[in-house]
Amino acid sequence: MKNRDFNKPTKEELKKSLTLIQFSVTQENGTEKPFNNEYYKNKEPGIYVDIVSGEPLFSSIDKFDSECGWPSFTKPLVKSNIYEKADFSYGMHRIEVRSTLGDSHLGHVFSDGPLDKGGLRYCINSASLKFVNANDLEEQGYGQFSNLFH
Repeated sequence: MKNRDFNKPTKEELKKSLTLIQFSVTQENGTEKPFNNEYYKNKEPGIYVDIVSGEPLFSSIDKFDSECGWPSFTKPLVKSNIYEKADFSYGMHRIEVRSTLGDSHLGHVFSDGPLDKGGLRYCINSASLKFVNANDLEEQGYGQFSNLFH
């Protein structure tokens, strides 16, 4: 993948290229409705990339059903493609997860994940993601991850 030269589009450009919920989540730190989002129940093999930048974020191999209503992962696919920051909104202390290049709000990470897989739960909004099926990785420029599924 060759997006290290990625230049984030302007807010106006993003408003034209993203749906309302994608823009709200990624650019305004919004949250989509639980149990009613695109990838919550997705069980297909593949990777999840940032809807804004295309940077690879999570793998279906690390996805699990946490019953929280959003896609949950035990770890990022490429750790350097996300960063975490303190979030004190709504009177809570949480750890927000953002994409590195796109600076998209993705969701939050919690310490109530499967203990045998590190104990973390990355609770991620579907609206911040694009799913790339394992069969399409080469074609869409993510061939370096094909070996995970074959």
